[in-house]
Amino acid sequence: MPVSGSRRVLLGTGALTLLLSVLVLTEPAYATGPTGKDKGADTEQSGGGDSTSIYAAAKIQYSGAVTKTGGTGNVTSSDVNWTPPPCWYAPYLGAKDFKKEMSGQIEGAKNTPGMGGTAGAAIGEMQRHYEDEYGWTDTPGYKDYNVDKDGEGMFWAAVENPDEPDVLKRSSCNDLPFWVDNGDTPPARYEEAIKPEILAALAYQRMQLPDTKVTLAPEAATKVNLPTWAWLDKAVFDEVQATAAINVPGFGIQATTTAKPVSLKLEPGTTDAETFPASGQCAINADNSIGRPYAKGDADKTPPCGIRYLHSSGDGVFKLRATITWKISWTGTGGAGGDLPDGTFGTTQDVTVQEIQAVNR
Repeated sequence: MPVSGSRRVLLGTGALTLLLSVLVLTEPAYATGPTGKDKGADTEQSGGGDSTSIYAAAKIQYSGAVTKTGGTGNVTSSDVNWTPPPCWYAPYLGAKDFKKEMSGQIEGAKNTPGMGGTAGAAIGEMQRHYEDEYGWTDTPGYKDYNVDKDGEGMFWAAVENPDEPDVLKRSSCNDLPFWVDNGDTPPARYEEAIKPEILAALAYQRMQLPDTKVTLAPEAATKVNLPTWAWLDKAVFDEVQATAAINVPGFGIQATTTAKPVSLKLEPGTTDAETFPASGQCAINADNSIGRPYAKGDADKTPPCGIRYLHSSGDGVFKLRATITWKISWTGTGGAGGDLPDGTFGTTQDVTVQEIQAVNR
């Protein structure tokens, strides 16, 4: 029996929040395993957030150069306005399993002391929504939890990104679980429904980039006013890939995010220094290396990538920071793909700078 108006208007914000918090499921579990190249791990994620959130049963599987646990990777987006998705909708349970889970939770909530008034009415509306086809203009109801269609589709539910620190953003996917037939896509109004673009962003978030320790010459200590050569060999400096996938009966998508190094930025750790080139940005060479190794006879030459310190570091050291900029792109199921904001990752290393000692005769 559909009724006019939005489900949010009819129930109100507080009541809708109550409905979503009725489903109290287990905390997410993680599993890890090596990839074979020591560049990351395969992980499985079942959700995230606090214990009153809805978690989708469908796991996101990560592989390639990704973090080995549920934390975020070390890549930072160069676009300060870009953030990974805080939440999404994903396949949750088949009809019979959903009925068992939901009906049990509803009965438990109804028998909780104090569940009267608006709260009790909200729980009653949700029960009728899944049992007696009680719906809204944009959300049809269901007859007996769709058990007559068991095996022909799944109920989808909200998932919170466990790595999103903002609780309000993380819980912004606040629609009730909804049914999707096998082979179909969720209705257009569910903009946050899991899709290759979302998986690509999550793979980006977990991507683990290699350390950026540059080779220096002189290696142990450099001298004031003498050029210090810096370079990265192509063997250390290659593209990195991370994949996120989700596969359940009747639904499967994946996306692979690829990071390619494009430049190295040198920050000497002091204002009393010059960089080569002057911008401090060393471009990548045709063979995927950066800079050029120091060779005998280069003492009087200007390095294509390097630093000249103008003062000594005294009894301490200068903190040289080397930051790689990575061009990020992705490809996914159905030929989808595109670009994501460039990523950066930098590390610091100690540099000792000594005065040139003059000998008086």
